[in-house]
Amino acid sequence: MGRADAIIERLHGLYPRVIDLKLERLQRLLADLGNPERHLPPVIHVAGTNGKGSTCAFLRAIAEAAGQRVHVYSSPHLVRFNERIRLAGALVTDAELETALEEVERRNAGQPITVFEVITGAAFLLFSRVPADLLVLETGLGGRFDATNVVDHPVACAITSISMDHMEFLGKDIAAIAGEKAGILKPGVPAATGNQRPEAQMVLEEAAERLNLTLAVRGQDWTIHSTDIGLRYTDPGGSMELPHPSLPGPHQADNAGIAIAALRSWDPPWLTEPAIAAGLATATWPARLQRLHGDLAALLPPGWELWLDGGHNAGAGEALAAQLPLWRDRPCHIVVGMKQGKESDRFLAPLLPLADTVWAVAEPGQHLAKPVKEIIGASGGKARPGPTVAEALRAVAAANSLPGRVLICGSLYLAGEVLKADGTAIV
Repeated sequence: MGRADAIIERLHGLYPRVIDLKLERLQRLLADLGNPERHLPPVIHVAGTNGKGSTCAFLRAIAEAAGQRVHVYSSPHLVRFNERIRLAGALVTDAELETALEEVERRNAGQPITVFEVITGAAFLLFSRVPADLLVLETGLGGRFDATNVVDHPVACAITSISMDHMEFLGKDIAAIAGEKAGILKPGVPAATGNQRPEAQMVLEEAAERLNLTLAVRGQDWTIHSTDIGLRYTDPGGSMELPHPSLPGPHQADNAGIAIAALRSWDPPWLTEPAIAAGLATATWPARLQRLHGDLAALLPPGWELWLDGGHNAGAGEALAAQLPLWRDRPCHIVVGMKQGKESDRFLAPLLPLADTVWAVAEPGQHLAKPVKEIIGASGGKARPGPTVAEALRAVAAANSLPGRVLICGSLYLAGEVLKADGTAIV
């Protein structure tokens, strides 16, 4: 365990709950640190249920294609904690992270605070001290009381697809969850949103009117659709012919469009069509329909494909289900492992009719892994026990003579274990 891990482990004892959505504790800490959140580069704040990470990846890639230095704050991490903080394009080093966490711990002086709030304080401290041109800031959970929402004046906001998730914290229906996500919107600050359910869209539009801000809505203020050569994006500023996004899946057009709409609503001088095109073509984001080529992939026969996606809620199940018909050139086998408390039946429902076989797994070391029997029950008995990813892959290969495609999905915590087992690095 490194010094950063030891500090984080120690800080877990400062508050009895892992999640407690309030801002007062972090605001007190930031004041003691000299309010670093007031000394940041321009901020684009991103909330939503599904697609936040991908939208952040497109924002970063577009800005970097234009020669800009970009900070990124995201969560959770998959393999290494350092993935959460990117400083001017590079993952935070162990030394930088440890120094910031030690300073935050010293300033906090043992006062009650959650670990995520401490991490966010350390991130703001680092972002305020390392020069950059843009900070892409992803919410952790919700929006209104998320720790990242201490930033008062972003240059733009983005709200991605809203789905049912974290209901115990955000509300029992889409409208309530949308209200929490809309909490990142600020008076007069332009924002963009993509495909939303009507009840979510109504909440976002009401918030925009109340705050007197311009909300760029897909289908009303901007459009994006596939062409023979890529994507066509259109808004009042004109149309752009763009390449296919580097991140696979039909849903990524929406995330790319949100990123473009948010940037164009801010309209920095460096934003050009060539930079947008280059960013869409080069963006990377691990465990989002990522093809694997390492040690786990080697367990499958030649000609097979192994893919990984961290999707874990109803909206993610629908997004993956839109991809599976595009993969009917060969049999498709799904390996699913989920976190306790997640609605496995709602995630699996759109996928089960499209999969040739389904395998339930729980990896050793997977945080709060749902028991295999519960996943099988949620599948209506269609899933078979893996019970681990490696065993499932061997069983799939042994039972099928034709080359197939395997999709591992259901949990970001599972995705982290899979990336480690495959030997796939995140840089």
